[in-house]
Amino acid sequence: MEKWIIRTVAVICAAGSTALFWTFGIFLSVPWRENRMLSLNRVELQVLVIPLIVGLAVAWGALHILAMADRTGSPRLYLAFCVTLLIASLLAVSGGMSWTAARFP
Repeated sequence: MEKWIIRTVAVICAAGSTALFWTFGIFLSVPWRENRMLSLNRVELQVLVIPLIVGLAVAWGALHILAMADRTGSPRLYLAFCVTLLIASLLAVSGGMSWTAARFP
């Protein structure tokens, strides 16, 4: 029972990090499309960096929480969760970019 509670908390943290990566994708879309990634102003840079850094920190925390339950007892489940979180994070960035691209002409 204790492991399932820890796994549930880790999944909730992973969902939060995925939402932050989606937000990063939303704000990344416009400068990416306009080919001005290297000429961002300070505000745009802050809007991009904050969801990225916080999303990475929350994902790292989710993996550490999950490690308490499964790293030694179920290493394959832990590895599967790590790979799933990586794929979901990349898809969230891509989804955020496509969501914004569909709404801006």
